[in-house]
Amino acid sequence: MASDRDNVRAAAALIENLAAAGVRDVCLSPGSRSAPLALAVAQHPGLRRHVITDERAAAYFALGTAKASGCPAAVLSTSGTAAANFAPAVAEASLARVPLLVITADRPTELRDSGAAQTIRQSGLFAAHACWRCIC
Repeated sequence: MASDRDNVRAAAALIENLAAAGVRDVCLSPGSRSAPLALAVAQHPGLRRHVITDERAAAYFALGTAKASGCPAAVLSTSGTAAANFAPAVAEASLARVPLLVITADRPTELRDSGAAQTIRQSGLFAAHACWRCIC
């Protein structure tokens, strides 16, 4: 099992690579599972962070930012139904060919599908509209 320090390092590496790839704006709908990622965004000097607690609004804000700037934008949330709220904006981004990166902090395998809203299966959640996905 990964330690807190491992999670912080991995989050910092991911965020550094997003910035290196051209992401300038990250919309955060943080929760406890995504805390290391949210902290990495907050500490990165090259990123603008937008904290929007409503996931659907955050996803549309990121979509609008990407459309306006022509640069990919990212939207970040915790697990479960929080991530599912990104679906309408993900579909619109896909159909409009707008670069939108969706980052969700899923639960460990043994804690998924346990009957709570935050434990729904996220794998494949955006499959119909994703160009690429990575499960880490």
